Amino acid sequence: MGAQVDPAWWASGVWEGRPIREFLERRDVAATFRFLHARGVSYGTIAALVGVSPNRAAEITKGTRQVTAYDVLERIAVGLGVPRAWMGLGQDGTGDASRPLDGEVGASADFSSAHQRAGVRPDEAIAALARLRTGLDEALASSTVALRQLDLIEEAAGEHMRIYPAAPPRAMLSRLATECAEVQVLSRRRQPAAVQARLSGTAALLATMCADALMRLGNADEARLWYRTAIHAADDSSDSRLRVLVRAQAAMLPYYFGDPRQTVVLAEAALAVTAMPSSSAALAAAGRARALARLGSAEQARRAIVQARQMFDQVGDDDSDTAFRFPMKRLLFYLSGASTWLGDTGEAYRVQDEALRLYGPTPSVPIDPALLALDRSMCLVGDRRAAEAAASALDAVATLPETQRTEIILTRASDVVSAIPARHRGSETTELTDYVRACRERARTLAAGTAALDP
Repeated sequence: MGAQVDPAWWASGVWEGRPIREFLERRDVAATFRFLHARGVSYGTIAALVGVSPNRAAEITKGTRQVTAYDVLERIAVGLGVPRAWMGLGQDGTGDASRPLDGEVGASADFSSAHQRAGVRPDEAIAALARLRTGLDEALASSTVALRQLDLIEEAAGEHMRIYPAAPPRAMLSRLATECAEVQVLSRRRQPAAVQARLSGTAALLATMCADALMRLGNADEARLWYRTAIHAADDSSDSRLRVLVRAQAAMLPYYFGDPRQTVVLAEAALAVTAMPSSSAALAAAGRARALARLGSAEQARRAIVQARQMFDQVGDDDSDTAFRFPMKRLLFYLSGASTWLGDTGEAYRVQDEALRLYGPTPSVPIDPALLALDRSMCLVGDRRAAEAAASALDAVATLPETQRTEIILTRASDVVSAIPARHRGSETTELTDYVRACRERARTLAAGTAALDP
């Protein structure tokens, strides 16, 4: 286990020529860990004592991760035998912010008494005021997030966005939950406006990914709540493009699991948030076109398709598989749905072929090509090619990895079955129906064996 911590070190120890107590009062955990290591305590032992992983302890020591969460600071004080008051922690362990710490009372009392005493020198009053200011500065500093820590949180969110489209949604939810928990802890503390705006922006992206994963799994109720959280966080960030993005993404949910009229409402709300053109606005316009087509509003849908194409020509993204980007293949994915619901099968086939060419023969985002194939199956039903439609739909589902055969895919496959007239349902339709049922049973089995999320 290595050398143990001697509680006497905190009273007498010196680090870099200064009492270690000064570092404790500033909650400088990195310096505290280095102080212990210099006295023969291994980083593994430190990590075990304070209840963090060895990797996290190393990040803290290097200064790449700053400790600000009250509960973690408590664990450090208890695990290392540091007097709680020296780190500005409540003696009762509740962290009650309404009860001022002894140092805070002392500074304010010093200043008050300095003013009230007769014959006090002005410099004494100024000195007392300076101590109060120093305490206030330290209180403000202790509640902020180090810029490097904020950068790391945003980098982690960016990495999740990079891998999200190709990853199984259930696995992503577990990873996203951990990041959401960290942002939640930091957001509960008072933060400067600029820091809080960045935290809220990251929270909006993480919540939107959670909502989308839940939607893919068919959990519409929870997805709706996460989209609501995402919209709240985006609005708090004051980033107009992010506000458009989360509303445009939220509009997908009622298209797949609800009333397409609500998709139109949400898409129009996204477009109304800002007059600034953006790729997210083009996404909202394309989603609106697809929903209008599904509702049978043919003329409105065709005008909306033109609007979406024009907006994309202005602000569309370059080719990318990162979450929330809107490149040409994604535009074509939406226009495929619009043309399919309009019954323009010739145009739909053309758009689908072009989109599949852009996704490539081995797409890194498997769900979009599968949904495009299911659009094609719906077109085949419209062209009275029922057997071919059922066979192609089954193939679209079966070629996906098992963890990607989620409810959003199975619902669209069921839509193909529903669209085939009863008199035209042959063995291929029966085989598709049975396969979808088996996939749902398998999905329930997999879900039952998955541990509850615990960030």
